[in-house]
Amino acid sequence: MKNISSVLLISALALNQSCTTMKKTDTQQEVPVTDPSLSSNPFMKKSKLQYEAPEFNKIKNEHFKPAFDFGLKQQDAEILKIANNPEAPTFENTIVALEKSGEVLKRAVIVFSNLTSANTNPTLQALDEEYAPIFAAHSDKMYLNENLYKRIKSIKEDGLDAEGKRLVQYYKQNFEIAGANLSAADKEKLKQINQELASLSTQYSNKLLEARKQGGVFFSDVKELDGLSADEIAAAAADAKTAGQPGKYLLALQNTTQQPLLQNMKNRASREKLFKASWQRAEKGDGSDTRETIEKLAALRLKKAQTLGKKSFADWKLQDQMAKTPEAAKKLMNQIASPAVETAKREAKDIQDLIDQQKGGFKVEPWDWNFYAEQVRKAKYDLDENQIKPYFEVTTVLEKGVFYAAEKFYGLTFKKRTDLPVYHPDVVTYEVFDHDGKSIAIYYLDFYTRDSKNGGAWMSNFVEQSYLLGTKPVIVNCYNYQKPAPGKPSLISYDDVSTMFHEFGHSIHGMFASQKYPSLSGTNVPRDFVEFPSQINEHWALDPVVLKNYAIHYETRQPIPQALVDKIKKAATFNQGYMTTELVSAAALDMDWHTVTNQSQLIPVLDFEKQSLKDHGFTLATVPPRYHTPYFAHIWGGGYSAGYYAYLWSETLDNDAWEWIKNNGGLTRENGDRFRKYILSVGNSVDLNQAFRDFTGHDPDIKPLLRNRGFIK
Repeated sequence: MKNISSVLLISALALNQSCTTMKKTDTQQEVPVTDPSLSSNPFMKKSKLQYEAPEFNKIKNEHFKPAFDFGLKQQDAEILKIANNPEAPTFENTIVALEKSGEVLKRAVIVFSNLTSANTNPTLQALDEEYAPIFAAHSDKMYLNENLYKRIKSIKEDGLDAEGKRLVQYYKQNFEIAGANLSAADKEKLKQINQELASLSTQYSNKLLEARKQGGVFFSDVKELDGLSADEIAAAAADAKTAGQPGKYLLALQNTTQQPLLQNMKNRASREKLFKASWQRAEKGDGSDTRETIEKLAALRLKKAQTLGKKSFADWKLQDQMAKTPEAAKKLMNQIASPAVETAKREAKDIQDLIDQQKGGFKVEPWDWNFYAEQVRKAKYDLDENQIKPYFEVTTVLEKGVFYAAEKFYGLTFKKRTDLPVYHPDVVTYEVFDHDGKSIAIYYLDFYTRDSKNGGAWMSNFVEQSYLLGTKPVIVNCYNYQKPAPGKPSLISYDDVSTMFHEFGHSIHGMFASQKYPSLSGTNVPRDFVEFPSQINEHWALDPVVLKNYAIHYETRQPIPQALVDKIKKAATFNQGYMTTELVSAAALDMDWHTVTNQSQLIPVLDFEKQSLKDHGFTLATVPPRYHTPYFAHIWGGGYSAGYYAYLWSETLDNDAWEWIKNNGGLTRENGDRFRKYILSVGNSVDLNQAFRDFTGHDPDIKPLLRNRGFIK
């Protein structure tokens, strides 16, 4: 997942205006008064570390608030100067000036946004809630500034290079989408809505973090955990001790509905307990219950869309996406949903048959699926997940798998760095070098779950590439792998391996950015394109050359046997009905929440979800959506509202492009250079539909996706 929320915030802050207390100059433009006490604040000047990487050894909680306040004032002055410039508007004195504005604020916000996702604390959470509406107001004062909008509209594209023309179009569209054409009264109404939405979204995220933390399940008797490995049990005991309950076992919750440990837990009551804790984590009627917040968010989003002249929030939100309209997104989802559900029904029958053969005496429930699906997989393909895990040690997968594929395909090399400060002891750092040996990026990885970290996995920038600003990318990938007990190897599942390749796909998209202007750089692309580079990178995990290089037994140091590789490949389409149905049902649920056109359609959260799933034919109770509405963080706390379909849209692109790569030689430098040229290095500086056609030679075709998931031959 690309951390869209921080990207959107930074993008907005690059351009904003706000009211502050200032000194007047003789030209009536305002400049902030410098506070001497800020001299030691690390955000007041560029970091002296390589590529301006954050000075985490100097950054403290108390630095954010004064940096925010100063940065807001500084950018106010810059924006006022641009908007009120008596000279005729030009690309340089308006657009380029906007791109350069807000230096201090951007530095502070981008670190803050990453820390509140990856290593938050009560102080940062309180600041997040305090400043969310302030930043929203700051954004609105820019986007709704009539003088500034007039200047942007009047700029001629004649004489500009292609990227410059694209940037002018980008600004015009963003201003119009944000409401620059509204009446004065509607602008004031919109400002209030945006501030309320920002506050509610932050409140939601903080509630959900606490719900996830409190939702972890304690077990008193180790027999209840029968089926888990000794290392998993040791880790659960250590987590319980850390949580103040020594002698017990704590299973922390992952972000998704299904929990990874369910596939090995033999005790059905324990499985049910863990599943229900996951499903009900944010609907307990306590301070972490998110339902009321969600209902307010949905209502306000509808109000915002209608204020902006659109019938639904999705109609407003998709204007600048590849899909353009909710109808186009729904069409794609419907093409995938039907074969997915039919396949899931056949999979459910296989599972029920196995339960009956074992004289189970019960009907399969959601908490049974992964446990029995694993047994079906063993029976059908003679493949046991526990056979695979010893070959997937985290650092080996990273360095001999993810990095190795990048070296073969793109010519990249990586050097571990231990001299750069990090925000948590678990974080590791690498420097990235291009095929010609030149250093191009700094790359951080944060592997393990903790109470201070949001669920899921994501990529974010600490510094974005820009020739205008002279910056190179500084990137972080965050995961939520279970941390092993001290002294034990960090072994992960094949799904976790796939996630590592996925998130690195986002990172390499950022590393190969080659834009002059930061607003168009790297991963600052539509949501339904941003997952394309990440999803196509997943395919390298099963490439025979790559797999043999990283799938090494952590004890024997022997590579994975070919017989086991063959089993993994044969099982590649196993359980795809389930996995696709849980994904597409979540995407449909998101779209339903955001295509309501009347307030009366917004019934209570759980009733709304039940009706949505029924309407789309997702009536197989054993296959719940990947995210239940109360903890669907992508759409309520992140930037994927009306955009979760993006994974399916991008997967259509990725499977089609992957078919082209396979048909043209696979893992070759020529193919890597071509993919870099047409897809990874263009950012948002070109028409991305055309970029795809330039790479493949044709428009996207859904059939490769359906073939890859085993739905058609």
